[in-house]
Parts: sequence; C-alpha cells; structure tokens
Amino acid sequence: MKPITIAHLFPELLNLYGDGGNVIALRRRCEWRGIPVQVSEVGMDDDIDFAHADIVFVGGGADREQLIAKDAIARRKSELSAYVSDGGVLLAVCGGYQFLGHHYTMGDTVVEGLGIVDMETVRGQGRLIGNAAIQTDIAETPVIGFENHGGRTTLGAGVKPFGRVLGATHGNNGEDGLEGVHQGNLIGTYLHGPLLPKNPAIADHLIAAALVRRGESGELAPLDDAVEAAANRVMAKRMGVA
Repeated sequence: MKPITIAHLFPELLNLYGDGGNVIALRRRCEWRGIPVQVSEVGMDDDIDFAHADIVFVGGGADREQLIAKDAIARRKSELSAYVSDGGVLLAVCGGYQFLGHHYTMGDTVVEGLGIVDMETVRGQGRLIGNAAIQTDIAETPVIGFENHGGRTTLGAGVKPFGRVLGATHGNNGEDGLEGVHQGNLIGTYLHGPLLPKNPAIADHLIAAALVRRGESGELAPLDDAVEAAANRVMAKRMGVA
C-alpha cells in the first residue's frame, strides 16, 4: 500500500497549544493499523507539491506568528485551493482556520485569506477563552477541545459548520452557536487541545477520507480507544455536556 502522506505546514510557527499533536495522532492511528504513513514538515521556504499530499494540516499561532506565516500561505493559494477543490483532506486549527476565509483582521491589519471557504473573520472585543465542546455529525460523542481566540468568524449562507456549541462554548463568534466549518473533506475549527487525541473519531474520519480519495477502502480496523474515550469523558463531565 502506498503510504499516506501528511503535510504539516509551518510547524515552526503554527503550533499553538500543542497543535502538532494532531499530526502525531494521525500518524499513530495509521501505524497501529499497519497503514504506511509519512509526515512531511513544510517550512516557510520549502517547496511542496500538494498532488502528493493525502492530508494537509495547518495549526494555529499567536498574532506575531500568523503575520509572519501569512505571506507563505498566500504564495500557496492557488495550489491549496486546487487541492481542496479536488477533494483533498485538510484540517486547519484556529489561525490556520482563519486563513481559509476571504480575509481576517488582526489589530489594524486586514489580511487577505485564501478564499477557500465563504467566511470572514474580524477582531472582536476581548478574547473567547475556555474549554469547549461541540456536537458534530462526524462523532457520536461530544468533540472536546480548548478555544482561545480574539477573532469572530462568520460563515457565509449555506456553509456547513463543523458542529454546534455545547455548554459554555463560544464557537465561531460567541453569538450564532456554530463552531468551525466542514466543507467536503475540509475541517476548520478553533479547537486546540490538541484536538485529535481526545477525539479519535475525527482523526479516523480524516484518515478514511484520504483513503477513499485515493480509490481505496475507507473501512478502518477498530482500535482500543479506552484511554482516548476516558480523556474525552472527563472533560465532557467537567463541562456538564456528557
């Protein structure tokens, strides 16, 4: 079997709250099933051919790091857009998520986004911070994470969210009850944590989608997720959403 290739964009800058753990989770869950996998860490000045990527991951960063990364992201706009349009699997967290829209603001700076998703992000008053939980049709149990963002994201009409907020979760903007985006094989979210270790159903959804896109079976052998389920359950109970 051809290895699943995971492209991790700019890990030296966009790795807030352990976001790189999402790549570790994807790699391990492939390895535990005997699925060949390789991770390509893409630096700011590195070349990348998205035609050879099966899963692309973009993490979050503080404002300074996002401003540094924005030009490197912009240079890959056409390639990333083509990858997503072709059914490419993409997970983007927080700052990486904000890059997907038409534009977003950081202070007085308006940053042009990739325009892959019909959404906009503006700077709000204060930050939306705290443990977070959402209900999504991808997983049977609540998806657990941690949010800390000053941006307020609004999805365009008809754009599907990743999920709906539970408990005291703020979500995209603290007002409409929506969190993230789910568009084809693309998931964008504000949930750090990292997200995938406590939510293995989301990791498996991404892996299965990558396999199906290559024309292979998306049926995955079951794993013993007792530890992961316990971590999820503890936080869900703490938030009162179990």
